[in-house]
Amino acid sequence: MIVVTTDFVPGYEIVETLGIVTGSIVNSKHLGKDIAAAFKTLAGGEIKSYTELLVESRNIALKRMISEAEKLGADAVVGVRFGSSSVMQSAAEILAYGTAVKLKKKE
Repeated sequence: MIVVTTDFVPGYEIVETLGIVTGSIVNSKHLGKDIAAAFKTLAGGEIKSYTELLVESRNIALKRMISEAEKLGADAVVGVRFGSSSVMQSAAEILAYGTAVKLKKKE
């Protein structure tokens, strides 16, 4: 599966647009990590547990989006973007979305 942020795939022609595909996850850290993160904000610097949480969440959202595209028979997802929002205190949604397409190699 080809996944790109551009609206095209170099060397290929889009022959069919299959529709918008998405993948999302709402994730949070457990209370102990939240308390440790609160102390870290007092001292400043990176809160590694949250960085790890967001990286893991982006990867899961991306995999779910790709799975949705595969179910449609797509060769690629173009125009991929990520979004995030706070759902509640200490819980965030990560959303991956793009357009599933069928491709043909340019001659």
